[in-house]
Amino acid sequence: MTTELKEVSATRREIKIQIEPAVVKAAYDRISDNFSRLANVPGFRKGHAPRSVVRSRFKSEIRGEVLKELVPEAVQGAIEEHSLEAIGEPNIQLDNDDALQNFGDEPISVSVSVEVLPKVELGKYKGVEIGRRLRPIKDEDVDRIIEGLRENSASLIPVEDRGSELGDSVTVTFNGKFVDTPEAEDINVEDVEVVLGGDGVQQEFTDNLLGVNPDEEKSFRVDYPVDFSSKGLAGKRVDYTAKVTAVRRKELPEVDDEWAASLNEEFDSLATLKTRIREDLEARAQTESDHRLRSDLMRRLTSEHPFEVPDTLVEHQTNNRFEAVVRDMMNRGIDPRTTELNWQGAREELKVQAEDDVRGSILLERIAEEEKLEVSNEEIEAEIEAVATASRQSKEQVRAALTKDGGDRSIASRLRNRKALDLLVENANITEEEWQEETPKAETQSPPPSEST
Repeated sequence: MTTELKEVSATRREIKIQIEPAVVKAAYDRISDNFSRLANVPGFRKGHAPRSVVRSRFKSEIRGEVLKELVPEAVQGAIEEHSLEAIGEPNIQLDNDDALQNFGDEPISVSVSVEVLPKVELGKYKGVEIGRRLRPIKDEDVDRIIEGLRENSASLIPVEDRGSELGDSVTVTFNGKFVDTPEAEDINVEDVEVVLGGDGVQQEFTDNLLGVNPDEEKSFRVDYPVDFSSKGLAGKRVDYTAKVTAVRRKELPEVDDEWAASLNEEFDSLATLKTRIREDLEARAQTESDHRLRSDLMRRLTSEHPFEVPDTLVEHQTNNRFEAVVRDMMNRGIDPRTTELNWQGAREELKVQAEDDVRGSILLERIAEEEKLEVSNEEIEAEIEAVATASRQSKEQVRAALTKDGGDRSIASRLRNRKALDLLVENANITEEEWQEETPKAETQSPPPSEST
């Protein structure tokens, strides 16, 4: 076998392979003889049909077996000969059809296209100038958490001396009939809590349920907007009959030491509760600041280290991000099939982010190699245990899941990248900058590559 390597791009190699006629003929003869021993050919006893007859009768089958035996072995041998670390499956193409018609007379020529990791020339990666911004925690931030806890602690008190008012919770059993499509199935729901004037409550419900008392019945029509969140109701008109079963008002607790203690026995006073809330917010702000610092540092380094990234890895990471978006929607109770999201456009946006992920991961791997960073078996076990604890799974379940994605080798790579990123942060020239509020973009913000790939 002879091979010739060609560099098509930074991430793609092409190998020209020729399998000698003698090797082809030997395989052709051996496989033909195997068919002769096993094949039933009319006019001949089993195992006694001439090789020429068998080759004519089972031409395509024998040809397929010869190629199945010779080509993968030749491709693997060529990849090893040139010390290539192939990414994904190689793309294989037979170049000379004539050789397939006359096995053994001509060499079989094969072209193999292989994706590889790019060679990354490191520039400056230590002493990078980067700014850190830390969100300041204000008294109003603490008060907002206090108000949320107070809302969660509110009691619903039955109303007996008046009709319902804005802010009251009205318990209603609904029967709804579609006006324009009477053949559609009726809407029948029991004991629905409607907060009058509350977020997400159609104005018609609030208007028609104001002033009602328990056991009262109201009829009214609701015109749903065309962009209503539920596609089954969007743009529809529905006539409702509403049977009121209860009217209750919200009663908020007094914000005092007794209320604080009722939340958790750790809080012996309102002051203790506020201190704990502030500490938690400050810890969260520190985590957010660290995350932003690492992301900014990686963006700086990847912009200063431009290189081509393999399409296979980008596609894999795009799929990971896409699946994460779908899982997040489902966790929030949104059926992805019912949304009018431009999925193709979303995928293209995710692909851009995925390319940044892959570039950052390759760069961190190269830095880890340069710094001779290693990961011990003890560190791998500790990471598996941490993942198991965070995901509430057994270590065996986590290890089984990791095995599908490369097992210990995969998690070792993640840990090496994390160590490399830690080293970058430790050696960066960090300046403290004034906090600037930014509009959060959860869909486009990326975690550091050590965590995402």
